[in-house]
Amino acid sequence: MALAGTDSTAQGEKGETFFLRAIKIALVVALYWFVSITMVFLNSYLLDSKELDAPLFVTFYQCVVSVGLCCLMNFFSNLCPGYVDFPSIKFDLKVSREVLPLSIVFIGMITFNNLCLKNVGVAFYTVGRSLSTVFNVLLSYVILKQTTSFYALLCCGVILGGFWLGVDQEGVAGSLSWSGVIFGVLASACVSLNAIYTKKVMPVVDGSIWRLSYYNNLNACVLFLPLMAMFGELGRVVRFNGLAELHFWSMMTVGGVFGFAIGYVTGLQIKFTSPLTHNVSGTAKACAQTVLAVIYYASSKSMLWWTSNLMVLVGSFGYTWVKGLEMKKVQVPQEPHTSVTGQKSDPGV
Repeated sequence: MALAGTDSTAQGEKGETFFLRAIKIALVVALYWFVSITMVFLNSYLLDSKELDAPLFVTFYQCVVSVGLCCLMNFFSNLCPGYVDFPSIKFDLKVSREVLPLSIVFIGMITFNNLCLKNVGVAFYTVGRSLSTVFNVLLSYVILKQTTSFYALLCCGVILGGFWLGVDQEGVAGSLSWSGVIFGVLASACVSLNAIYTKKVMPVVDGSIWRLSYYNNLNACVLFLPLMAMFGELGRVVRFNGLAELHFWSMMTVGGVFGFAIGYVTGLQIKFTSPLTHNVSGTAKACAQTVLAVIYYASSKSMLWWTSNLMVLVGSFGYTWVKGLEMKKVQVPQEPHTSVTGQKSDPGV
C-alpha cells in the first residue's frame, strides 16, 4: 500500500516491454482520474444537501475515516507484512504537537476547499480554485525568498486573467457566488501554505507521507470539534432526520475513503511517471472534470466562460512546463527517484 520499495520496483521494470509499461502507466493515470473526479463529485453531492447544512461536520467525518484507515492499514501491515506495506504508526504527543501548525493550515485547506465546492459547484470549481499556482509564487518569495522567472510569472498572469474572466462570466450568467469565490481564494492560499509547511514538518515524521496524513487528520479531528460547536453545526447534526439512515453514512464513508485514496493514487501516478507528468495529468483531469460537470448538470455556458477555463488550464500547464525545464537545468544528473513529498497537497487535484 505505501509507496516503499520504489527502487526494487524500478529494477523489476527494466525487463518490461514498452507496451506493457505503457499499459501500466495508462491504468495508473486512469485510476488517478477516476478517484480524483469521483471524489470531487461525491463531495459536491454531500455538501449540497438541503437537509443538512454542516460542511464542517462532513469534513470532520472524512478526517475520522482517514485516521481509521491509517490504523487499519497499520494493523494489516503487522498482520501480513509480506502483502501489505505500510509504515508503523504509533501516537506520539510530541510529534502531534510539532505537526500542529501544519494541521491548522490543513484544516483551512480542506474546509475552504469544501466550502468553495459547496457554493460554486463542480463546473466553476477549477476556476474558483485556480490561484494555488499564483500563491505558490507569492508565498515562496515572501516566506522562502525564492524568485520566479519571467516566463513563470507570465503563466501566472494568464491564470489570473482566466480567474477574473471566469468570475465576470459567472456574474453575467447570474450564478456568481462571491462567498464561493472568496472561499476558493482562501483555499488556494492554504494549499500553497500547506506545501511549504509540509516540507518543514516532513523530518518530524521521518519523511513518511502516511505518518503525516495520520497526525494531520488526527489533529484535525480534535480541532474540528470546537469549530463545529462554534458555528452551531453540532445542533444541526443532532436534529438531522437522516442521521439513522444507512445510505447517509454509506455515502459519507465512501467520500472519506476516496479522500484517503487520493493520496495513494497521487503518489502512485508520480511513481510511475514523474512529478511534471503528474501536474500535466492533473491539469488535463481538471479540464475533463469541468466538461463532465457541465454535461451532467446540463448547464449552458458562454464562449467567454469556456475561454476563462481554457486560460486557467493553459496557464497552469505552461507554469508546470516552465518549472520542469528550469529544474532540469539546475539539477545534477542522478539516479531516477520519486519522492511523494514533492506532490501537490491539493484535495481538489
